[in-house]
Amino acid sequence: MTDAAEFIDATLQREGDWYRAEDDRERLGAPEALRFYGASVGAVRGTVRDALRRHRELTHDDVTALASELWSVPVFERRLAAIVLLQTKLELLIGTDLTRIEGFIRSAQVEQLVAPLATDVLGPLLERLPEPSRSRADLTLDRWARDDRWLARAAALVRSTRAS
Repeated sequence: MTDAAEFIDATLQREGDWYRAEDDRERLGAPEALRFYGASVGAVRGTVRDALRRHRELTHDDVTALASELWSVPVFERRLAAIVLLQTKLELLIGTDLTRIEGFIRSAQVEQLVAPLATDVLGPLLERLPEPSRSRADLTLDRWARDDRWLARAAALVRSTRAS
């Protein structure tokens, strides 16, 4: 595990409470495969902020690798931290990151991970893509709309956000 991922994971575990973890699992209707530390959203955001202060030198590749590392363990707060990281470093993301985000959405398992990925990461990313990357991304959304339920949901959220 990288230093940044280790810091984020250890901090989220320290910030967690077993009773909040149980409540969150119930409230979100999460499958058993998705675990919870019980850390608050504020703790997740603060932890990512602190990690980025410790690791100011992160490049595009570092950010996307860290997001993937966090996402690789099926823990809600780690995955939420990956989303917050991508939101915070949105200016570094490029069109080819769409494939990584697709993988995240496919394995998200709950709406509370799909929605922020779609509206706070994917939507803004697509808005700033130049042509022809933007047209290719729109074709990808068309494919997603006919794919699994989470990808279809993400495509619908992105499109509704763009229409507003």
